[in-house]
Amino acid sequence: MQLKHLKTLLTPQDCAAKVTCMAWAPNNSKFAVCTVDRVVLLYDEQGERRDKFSTKPIDSKYGKQSYIVKDMAFSPDSTKIAIGQSDNIIFVYRIGEDWGDKKAICNKFVQTSSVTCLLWPAEHAIVFGLVEGKVRLANTQTNKSSTIYGTESYVVSLASNVTGKGILSGHADGTVVRYFFDNEGSGDSQGKLLTHPCPPYALAWGANSIMVAGCDKKVVAYGREGHVLQTFDYSRDRTEKEFTVAVTSPSGQSVVFGSFDRLRVFNWAPRRGVWDEAKPKEIPNLYTITALAWKKDGSRLCAGTLCGGVEQFDCCLRRSIYKNKFEMTYVGLSQVIVRNLSTGTRVVLKSYYGYEIEEVKIMGKDRYLVAHTSDTLLLGDLLTNKLSEVAWPGSGGNEKFFFENETVCMIFNAGELSLVEYANNEILGSVRTEFMNPHLISVRLNERKQRGVEDNKKLAYLIDIKTIAIVDLAGGYNLGTISHDSKIDWLELNETGRKLLFRDKKLRLHLYDIERAAKTTLLSFCSYVQWVPGSDVVVAQNRGNLCIWYSIDSPESATMFPLRGDVVDLERANGKTDVIVAEGVSTVTYTLDEGLIEFGTAVDDGDYHRATAFLETLEMSLETEAMWKTLSKLSLEARQLHIAERCFAALGDTSTVRFLHETNQIADKVSMETGSDGTEFYQVQARLAMLDKNFKLAEMYYMEQNAIDEVIEMYQELHMWDDCISMAEAKGHPELDSLRQNYYQWLMETGQDEKAGEVKEGEGDYLGAINLYLKAGLPAKAARLAITRPELTANSDRIAAALIKGEFYERAGDLYEKMGNNQRALECYRKGHAFRKAVELARLAFPADVVKLEEAWGDYLVQQKQMDAAINHFIEAGCSTKAIEAAFGARQWKKAVHILELQEDASAGKYYQKIAQYYASTQEYEVAERLFVKGGHIKDAIDMYTAAGQWEEAHKLAVECMSEEDVSALYISRAQDLETDGKYKEAERLFTTVKQPDLAITMYKKNRMFEDVIRLVAKHHPDLLNETHLHLAKELEAESRFSEAEYHYMEAEEWKAAVHMYRVTDMWEDAYRVAKSHGGASAQKQVAYLWAKSLGGEAAVKLLNKFGLMDYAIDFAADNCSFDFAFELTRLSCKQKIPEIHLKHAMYMEDEGKFAEAEAEFIKAGKPKEAVLMYVHNQDWTSAQRVAEGHDPDSVCEVLVGQAKFCFEQKDFQKAEAFLLRAQRPELAVKYYKEAEMWSDAMRICKEYLPNKLSLLQEEYEKEATKRGTRGVEGMVDQAREWEQSGEYSRAVECYLKVKDNSNTALMEKCWMKAAELSIKFLGGERAVEVIQTVGPRLTQLRKYSAAAELYLNLDLIKEAIDVFIEGDEWNKAKRVAKELDARYEDYVDQKYKEHLKNQGKVDSLVGVDVMAALDMYAERGQWEKCLETASKQNFKILHKYVALYATHLIKEGEAEKALHLYVQHGPPPNPQNFNIYKRLFLDLLNLTGTDVPESYRMWADLRNVLLLLCENMSKSAEANSPAHEEFEQMLLIAHYCATRSAARGVDQLSVSTKLCVSLLRHTELVPADKAFYEAGMACRAIGWENMAFIFLNHFLDLSDGIDEGNLDTLDHSDFQDTDIPFEVPVPSKLHVTDGQREEIRDWVLAVSMDQRVEQVLPHDERDTYEASLLAVNTGIRSLPCVISGYPVLRNKVDFKAPGKAANQDDWNKFLMATKTTHSPECQDTLKFISQWCGGLPASGFSFH
Repeated sequence: MQLKHLKTLLTPQDCAAKVTCMAWAPNNSKFAVCTVDRVVLLYDEQGERRDKFSTKPIDSKYGKQSYIVKDMAFSPDSTKIAIGQSDNIIFVYRIGEDWGDKKAICNKFVQTSSVTCLLWPAEHAIVFGLVEGKVRLANTQTNKSSTIYGTESYVVSLASNVTGKGILSGHADGTVVRYFFDNEGSGDSQGKLLTHPCPPYALAWGANSIMVAGCDKKVVAYGREGHVLQTFDYSRDRTEKEFTVAVTSPSGQSVVFGSFDRLRVFNWAPRRGVWDEAKPKEIPNLYTITALAWKKDGSRLCAGTLCGGVEQFDCCLRRSIYKNKFEMTYVGLSQVIVRNLSTGTRVVLKSYYGYEIEEVKIMGKDRYLVAHTSDTLLLGDLLTNKLSEVAWPGSGGNEKFFFENETVCMIFNAGELSLVEYANNEILGSVRTEFMNPHLISVRLNERKQRGVEDNKKLAYLIDIKTIAIVDLAGGYNLGTISHDSKIDWLELNETGRKLLFRDKKLRLHLYDIERAAKTTLLSFCSYVQWVPGSDVVVAQNRGNLCIWYSIDSPESATMFPLRGDVVDLERANGKTDVIVAEGVSTVTYTLDEGLIEFGTAVDDGDYHRATAFLETLEMSLETEAMWKTLSKLSLEARQLHIAERCFAALGDTSTVRFLHETNQIADKVSMETGSDGTEFYQVQARLAMLDKNFKLAEMYYMEQNAIDEVIEMYQELHMWDDCISMAEAKGHPELDSLRQNYYQWLMETGQDEKAGEVKEGEGDYLGAINLYLKAGLPAKAARLAITRPELTANSDRIAAALIKGEFYERAGDLYEKMGNNQRALECYRKGHAFRKAVELARLAFPADVVKLEEAWGDYLVQQKQMDAAINHFIEAGCSTKAIEAAFGARQWKKAVHILELQEDASAGKYYQKIAQYYASTQEYEVAERLFVKGGHIKDAIDMYTAAGQWEEAHKLAVECMSEEDVSALYISRAQDLETDGKYKEAERLFTTVKQPDLAITMYKKNRMFEDVIRLVAKHHPDLLNETHLHLAKELEAESRFSEAEYHYMEAEEWKAAVHMYRVTDMWEDAYRVAKSHGGASAQKQVAYLWAKSLGGEAAVKLLNKFGLMDYAIDFAADNCSFDFAFELTRLSCKQKIPEIHLKHAMYMEDEGKFAEAEAEFIKAGKPKEAVLMYVHNQDWTSAQRVAEGHDPDSVCEVLVGQAKFCFEQKDFQKAEAFLLRAQRPELAVKYYKEAEMWSDAMRICKEYLPNKLSLLQEEYEKEATKRGTRGVEGMVDQAREWEQSGEYSRAVECYLKVKDNSNTALMEKCWMKAAELSIKFLGGERAVEVIQTVGPRLTQLRKYSAAAELYLNLDLIKEAIDVFIEGDEWNKAKRVAKELDARYEDYVDQKYKEHLKNQGKVDSLVGVDVMAALDMYAERGQWEKCLETASKQNFKILHKYVALYATHLIKEGEAEKALHLYVQHGPPPNPQNFNIYKRLFLDLLNLTGTDVPESYRMWADLRNVLLLLCENMSKSAEANSPAHEEFEQMLLIAHYCATRSAARGVDQLSVSTKLCVSLLRHTELVPADKAFYEAGMACRAIGWENMAFIFLNHFLDLSDGIDEGNLDTLDHSDFQDTDIPFEVPVPSKLHVTDGQREEIRDWVLAVSMDQRVEQVLPHDERDTYEASLLAVNTGIRSLPCVISGYPVLRNKVDFKAPGKAANQDDWNKFLMATKTTHSPECQDTLKFISQWCGGLPASGFSFH
C-alpha cells in the first residue's frame, strides 16, 4: 500500500484547532469533517466542499461552548449522520441523499455520561462508548438505547471488523474487549480479549489480527485470541511521538496509524502470515494527527490534524489501464476499483474472503467483469453493479465464460458447466455436459413472478446430442430427461420454466410440458423459433408461413400467415410486438395481436378479471375457445368462481354453469352475512370438490361440520347408494331402513336385477337372491350361492337346467357333483371341456374311463392349439403317435426325439426325417445328421450340409459312406447341376471341395463372370493373375466392353494400354481420365495434347483452353517438331507466341544445317541477331555481315569483333587491330595485346585512344612486373626515375611507393624516402600529407622510428611523431617533442607511459607514476600483501577499499577465517557498502562445523571483537540506530555466546556452555537451525537434561528430513509454542552433521521415546514459562538475557553500567570462581571483553592478572 498526497481539503490554522472526527459515507458519495467549532463540513467524492451544518448542545441554555463533538458515523444507507457529544447525548441528523437537502434531527439518545467514541455498523444499530466504561447500543427504529456490556474503565476507542458483525472496545486501563453480533461461524471468543501496556487509543481490527498502539510508541499485532504476534517498537526513535489514532482499510489488509508528522502503514502479507511495515508517510509541520477516515472503496484516506487541517491521500498498490477503456486501481491485495474511463462509473471489486486478486478482465462486450484469486472466482455485471464471489480452486485458467444470459454467468471448464447468479456468492449449480453452445443451454431465473412460487430457477441442457436434462436449480433436483430420436440443435425454456421448446436437425420443432412430462411436435421444417418476451406466446417460421401459438397450452391451435421472406428478429416494446422479416433487400414488419399476448400475460400474473375483459372482446374461434378453457381451469384453481361461471357459459357447458351459479349464490350469501370470504364456506368447498369429482373430499368438508344429511343427500343425488348407505350405517342414521328400501326400489325400477340380488344376498334372503339372479340371466351366480348353501338344494334342478341352457356346463357339473349325480356331472364336465374335473371325478367314480378322458382331453387341447399341454395327456393315454405329432405341433422337438427313442415300433422311424429337417433348418447340423443317419437318410444329410455350404462336413460324411471316385463324381455332377441352376457359388464350393478349382474357373469364364475368375485365379494361381487380367482386358476390348477392360488393364498395371485403347476408339475423354488418374500430370497433359491434335482447329483451341493447357500444348508441339500444329494453335489463340515458334523453328533448322531457312525464320521471329550469331559461329563472315547490315546494324560491331578475335587467334595482329578500331573497340585491342603480353602495343593503343585508362594500365603493368620478382622491382624503380626526370612527380611518387621487396629493405626505405621527399618538395598540401601518412607506418614497420618521426615533424604532424617514438619505446624523445612542440600532448605521453608500465607488469615503477593503478594491478595479480602494504602508506579510505576486496576474495575462496584475521588486523570501518561482507563473513563462520570446542575460542573471540568494534564505529556514524546497526548488535551477541561457550567448554566444572547452546536456539534465523538444535541437544544430553535433549534432538531429526526435502513447511512446532524460539527459519543449504551422527541420534531418540520416565516437555520457571524464553507468556514482559548464559535475568541479577546488560548472579559467580580457580586465559579474555562491552565489571575484587 502506498500513500500519495492528493490535495488539502481543509487548510490548517496557525494554532491548535483540532479536527475532532471524520467519516466517509458507505456509498462513497459524501465525506464529513467535524471542526473544532462543532460545524460538520460535507465534501463530495472529488473533495469539493458542498454543504455544512452546525451541531447543537443538549440544551441551548448551555451555549455553543458547552460541549465538543467526540465522534460521528454515517448510517449504512448514507442518508444520516450520528454525532456523539461530550454533553451526554447522541444526535442523529437526516442529511438526505442529495446536496442541499434539509438537515433535520431524527433521533436523540440522552446518556448518563459523556460519549467518547461511536460506530454505526448495521441498520438501526449505533454502538457507542461512554466515559463511565459502558459500551451501549442505540436503536434508531425504537429510539431506545441499551447496554451491551459494562466495564469500570473509560472507553477510549471502538473498532469493528471488516463485515461489521463484531466490535472491539479499548479502555483506559489497557483492556480490549471483543463482542460479536454474529460470529459468522468463526468460533472466536467474546469478552476481555487482551490487556495492552498503555491505553489503546489507536485500535484497528484487520482481516487477520488486531493492531493496537498508544503512548508507549509501540505498535503491537495480536492474534485472534489475544496473543502477541508482532511488535513494532519505535521507542528508541526520538522523532516518533505517541500514536493517537488508527484506521483499517475496508478490506482489512492494511492499517494506518497516525502520530506526530507521520502516517505509518502496515500491510498484511497473507503468504507469510505477518504484518509488513511499508515506508511511512512523513509530512513536516503536519503536527499530531487526530482523526483518520478511509473511503469505503479503499481508494482514499483522509487525515485530520491538531491544527485543523484535512489532507487527502490516494491509496493504492498499483494502477493499470485495461484496453484503453477501464482503469484498474488495486487499493489492497483483495480489493480493486474498476472505473469506466468513458462514463466515469466505478465498481468496487472485493474478495470477501480476503484472497489476493490476481488478474481482472472485462469481457462480454465490456459489460462483465471476471477476476481470479487463489481459491475463488469473482464475477460482476458493470451495468447493474451486481458482484459475486464463488469458491473456485485453481483450474489453470482454462475456463470459458459465456455472458449471453444477463442474470447468470455460464462457466465451462473440463466438461463441466457451472452457473453463477450475479449478486449470489454460491455456485447456483454444476452439471456435466460437452455441449457449450448458448443455443443448447437455457437458464431461467425468476424472470416472471408466478403465484405461489418464490424461487423459480430452471436449467435445460444437453446430456448428449440427443438427450435433454431439465434441472430445478433452487431445489437441486432433476425435473425430467427427454430422449429424442434425432440430434438437437436448439432449445429454450419459457420464462416461467414450465415449458421447453426444442428443435432437432430435421428442423422439427417440439414442445415439452415439464409438469406433465408430455412431448408434442409443433412444427416441421422450422427455420426460426422464439418465445415472445414477457409471455408464453411462441413465434416460429415454417417454410413460407409465420406460425403463432397464442395459447401454448393448446398446441394444436396455431395462427398462421403466409410469408415471402425469412424471419430475422422479434421485438416487443411500448405495448407492441413486431416480427421483423427480411424480404429480399427490404425489411417488413408483422405486428402480432397484442391482446392475445396480453391474455397470456394476464393469466400468468393472476389478473383473471383483465383476462376475462379481454376475451369478452373476441369472437369465438378455436384459439378463443382454448383461452376460455385455460381461464376456466385457472379461475377454478384460484377460487374465482364468478369468472369460472362466465368461462363455462362462454364454452356452452350449461350444467357446470348452473352448478357454479348455485355455488356462487351460497358464497355471496355467506359473504354478505358474515363479511368473510364465501369461497371458504364448507358448502362451497364441498360443491367445488364435487365439481372436481372428488366426492370423498366433499364428504370430508361436510363431515367436518357434522352435516350428515347433506352427505347422504349428495350421494342420493349422485345415485351413489353404496356410499350413502355405508355412511348412514356408520353414523346410525334413523332413516337407514328407508334408505335401503329406496335403494332396492330404485334398483328394481331401473331393471338392475343383479344388483338387487346382491342386496338380497347381503340381507340374507338367499332364495330371493337366487330368483333375482336367475331373472337377470345369471345362473352361475345362483349356482355359486346354491353350492355354498346346502339348504337351497331343492332349487338345484331348476338352477342346473338354467346353467345347461346357458351352456354353463362346468358350473352345472359342479352342482350335479354336489347333488351326488356323478354320471350327469361327468357328462356336463365333458360337454363343458372341464376335463381336469372330469378326470378327477372318473378316478373316484369311473376308473375305466380315465384313459379315454385323457385322450379326449389331449384331442381337445390339440383342437385348441395347445399342443404342448396335449403331449402329456396323450402319453398318459398311451397314444405315442399322437404324442409325437402333438410334440411336432408344439415344436417340442427334443420331447419328440425322447418319445421316439422310447418306441420299439419300426414304423416310428418315418418321424426321424421330419425332426432332422427341423434341426437342419435351425442349423443344428450335428443333431440333424445324427437323426438323418438314424432314420437311414444319409443322402439327405449330405444334401443338408451341401445346402448349408458345409462342404467339408458333407464331404466327410460322403467319404465315410462312398469311395473317393464316387465322391468326386458325385460332387462334380452335383456342381454341374448347380451350375445349370445358376447356383455358381455352391457349384464353386463343390468343385473346390474335390480339388478341381480349374473347373470352377472354366465355369465362371464360360458364364463371363470375370470377377469370380479373377478371385479364383488370385487364390489358386496367383502367378497367373496379371496375365489373366491382361487376357480378360483384351477380350473385353475386342467386345467393345471398354469400361470393364479398363478395370482389368488397371489391375494388370497397364494404364498405358487402357489409354491406347481409348485413343484408338476416339474415346478421348476416357483416355484423358485414365491418364489423369494413373499417369500423373505429365501423361494427362500429353493425352490432352494428342486429343487436341486429333481435333485440330478451333475445337483444339477450345479443348486446350478448357484444360488450361494452351501454353503447354504450343510448347510441346514446338519441342516435338510439330511446327504446323504449333503455328495453327498460336494463330488461333496466342498470336503473341508466333515469334517464339518461329524462333524454335529457326533453331531446329539451324540444328539441321539448313542455314538459309533458319535465317529466314530468325528474321520472322524478330531475332536477326541470332542469325548473325549463327553465321559468326560458323565463321561465315560475309553472310554475318550481310544480315547484320540488313537487319541488325547494332550487330555489325560484334561481327567485326568476331573477325578480329579470329585474326588474333591466327596471329594476324595488324588485321585484328584494324577490325577492332573499325568497330570502335580499342579497349579490346588493349585487352588482346595484354593477353599476348605485347605491353608496348597495348600502351600505344591506350595512350592514343584511351588516355584516361593509361594510369590503370601502367599500374597493371607494374603489378605484373612485381609478380615477376626482382627484375620487376628494378623495372619499377627505373620507371619511377623516368617519371621523375620527365617531371611527372605524382606518377614517380606512386611508382616509388609501389616498390616492395622484402629481401632488400634498404632499397625499399630509399625509394619510400624518395617518394616522401618528392611529395614534400613538389606536391605539397594534402597529397604530401597523404604520402607521409603512407610512408610513416611503413618506416615504423621497418623499425626506422627516427626517420618516420622526422618525416611527420616536417609536416607538423606532432601527435603522429610522438606515437612513432612511443611505439619505438623512445619515451624521452616523445616527451621532449611534446614539451618543445605542443605541451598539450604531455599528459597523453604520461598516460601512454602508465599503460606501458601496466602492460609490461612493471608495477614497482608504476607506483611512482599512478598509485591507484598500481594497487589495482596488485589486486588483479593476487599480490594482496604488497597491495595492502602499499595501500597502508596512502590514506585510511584507500586501505579499507582493498581490505574489503581482499576479504571478498577470501570469502569466495571459502577462507572466512583469513578474512576475519584481516579485519582483526585492520579494523572494520562502518561503511554501508561493507555490511554485506561482514554479514557473509559472520554467516560463513557460523556454518563451519565442529566450532563448539575450546580450540575454536580464538576464532569466536576475534569475530566478537571485530563486531564490537564495528558496532562502536556505527554508533558514531550516520548508521547509528539503523536496522543494520541493530542487526550487527544481534550478530555481536551471537558471537559473544559462541566465544563464551568455547571458553566454558575448556573448564570442566562449568555447565554454562549448555545454557549458551540452548540460548542460541532463539537466534536460529541466523544460526543454522539443524546445527543449533543438534548442539543444544547434545549439550543437554551430556549433562543429563534428558527432557530438553529429547525435544531438541527430535526437532533436529525433523529439520534434517525437511532439509532433505528442501521444505520446512510441514515442521511441527507444537513443542515450542509460547517460547521465543522462532518458527519461520531459513532452510539450511546442507546438513551440518554426518549421516552416521544423524543415525546415532535417531537411535537414541527412539530409545528415549520408549522410556516412560522422560517427560517430553520443556522445563518451566516461576513465570510458568519455558525457562530459557525471554518473553513471559502470561504477562508479555520480555526479560534481559544474561551476558554469561543467555538465560533470562529474573531475580538475583548483576547490573552493568551499559543499559540493557545484566547477568544472573548465580551464573556470574560460577564463571568468576571457575576463572579464579583454573586461571583459564580464555575465561579471563571473556571477562575482559564483558568489561569492555558492558561499561565495566561490577565490584568483585577480581583481577585479571
